[in-house]
This record gives sequence, C-alpha cells and structure tokens, in this order.
Amino acid sequence: MAEQTKPWRIIAVRRLSEDQLAALSTVAEVDYFEDVNEANRADFQSALSRAHGLIGGKLDLDEAMLAKAPALQVISTISVGYDHLPLEALNRRGILLCNTPDVLTETTADTAFALIMATQRRLVELADLVREGDWREHIGREHFGVDVHGKTLGIVGAGRIGAAIAKRGALGFGMPILYTAASPKPALEQELGAKQHGLEALLEQADIVCLSVPYNDDTHYLIDADALARMKPTAALVNVARGKVVDEPALVEALHVGRIRAAGLDVFAEEPLPANSPLVAMDNVVTTPHIGSATHETREAMAQLAVDNLMGSLTNSGPRTAVNEDVWRRAAAEAKEV
Repeated sequence: MAEQTKPWRIIAVRRLSEDQLAALSTVAEVDYFEDVNEANRADFQSALSRAHGLIGGKLDLDEAMLAKAPALQVISTISVGYDHLPLEALNRRGILLCNTPDVLTETTADTAFALIMATQRRLVELADLVREGDWREHIGREHFGVDVHGKTLGIVGAGRIGAAIAKRGALGFGMPILYTAASPKPALEQELGAKQHGLEALLEQADIVCLSVPYNDDTHYLIDADALARMKPTAALVNVARGKVVDEPALVEALHVGRIRAAGLDVFAEEPLPANSPLVAMDNVVTTPHIGSATHETREAMAQLAVDNLMGSLTNSGPRTAVNEDVWRRAAAEAKEV
C-alpha cells in the first residue's frame, strides 16, 4: 500500500531540535537548512517555491522572495522581533506571521541587568586587568566603578521586557524607575512606584538608560546625537533592543569625548559587529554578541513555541502567538464556510 502523501511542505532553518523536527514531520514534509548562504541559496529558493510553512531563527525574506512562494501560508519566526520580515506584504498576501513573545522576557531582562552591572562596576575592563597580569597593586580611584543601588533607572519602552528590567532594578537594587511608553502602566506604577516621562525628561534625569523598544520607523535612531547630549555625563546607556535604535557613530563620539560615561550593548547596527568597530576597543563599552535570549532553556522554549504556532496554524487548531491575528481569523472564517 502506497504511503499517504503529507498535505504540507515546511522549511525549517536552524534552532530546532531533533524532537521538534520529528514533530513537524508528523504533519508535513520538512526541508531542513542548517543555514541559508550563497552555496545553498538556490536550493532554499526551490524549496520555498513549494513551501506552505516556514520556521526558523533568522528568516530574511523580501517581497521578491515572497513572490516566488505562491503556496506559503505561515511564517513562524523564532524571535520576538519581526522587523526582518515585510509585514505589510505578508498582510496583503494573507500570510500568517507568528513570533515568540513572553518566553524570553526574563532571560533578556537578566542580560540587560548583567550589562547594567558590568558597565557600572567596570567588570569586563577590570577582569581583563587581572587576566593580562596587570594587577600589581591595590586598586585605586582610577579603577573605581559606580554604585548600582539607588541610582535612577530609565526604561525606554516599558513592555514585557522593559517591565521585567524595571522590577529587577526597583525590587533588587532600590532604584527609582522612570519609563516611557505609549500609554501609562498603572500596575508598574503601583508595584514599583515607577513614573512615566517623555523621552527627553527621562534622558535628562536617569543615571542608567536602558533601551527596550521594538525597531520600526519611529524608533530608528531614537537615540541620536541630540538624545545623547541630553543625558548626564555620568550616565550609562544599555541597549538590548535593536542596534539601529541607536545612532552608533554618534554614540562612539559621545563615549569618546565623555558626553556619557559608559555603554553596555548587546545589539548593533551590523551583526556580527565588525572587529574594526571603534566600540570594540573602548574601555568604557561592554559588548556582547546579541545574547539576550541565549540560554539553553529559553532558546528551547522559543523554538517549541514556534513549532506549536506553525503546527497549530496548519492544522487549524490555531497559533498561540500570532502577530497579524486578523489573517488567522479570516482564514478560519473562510474554512468554516467551505
């Protein structure tokens, strides 16, 4: 007896375990790509022309590529951000987009606070001092750091991750919290005594400014030379959002001339960060390679949520976290009418 053909074809790109790939294989034919590069791009595009679903960690698609994917119904990105995907084009095509919020909130907030601690106490710089054999006498004022406890923490973007960072600061370190948001956050204000401010006022008052906003046209270069000039010269900037939220050349200049004291950066305009970037050589900058959610537990949870989203969308049980949920609602309504 011939094996029954599976109704869907799926492309999976990186970040999936064998068990997750096996689960997808129960409902679809799966084309797996460890990565997409020049050597296999033609194979990827050929698979894309037949695919009903696409899942992966870094899915850079433009409208030209979407035009070559006539059967595509669902994209399930293993990330919270989706600025790398053309949402308006997906909406026009009726392609459902799912992402993975919530499961990485606490881990990314941990990363942000690690950068706060590292920049304030100069941890990387002083660890290198020991590693390189240059610790020969008692540490003097030239190597002193700055206290974290009691300092004013400004959260630019008080969504899930921003709120989690604020809680660590207020409850763990007694930090007064300022925040920006499109609308007030009464729960945050009641629990932490947080105060909503406009961006300019927050920059002027905060000792540490932490960026946790999505990247879009409104947040492109949100922190530019003018914004940096408003910060205290003793302040530090921490970015766990997206690299292009910050004007990097302006930041380099501000750090170089002492307009601000320090920066902790997990994201950059170009990734991987070029080895010749001025940021790499600056003692008052802590750089990490976009590790906001990079723990075994969290990456596994993100991948599983993406798998659940894709399988639920294809089998009509529904996605858990859809970005353009109206697309799903329309598709479900049309399915009932048939």
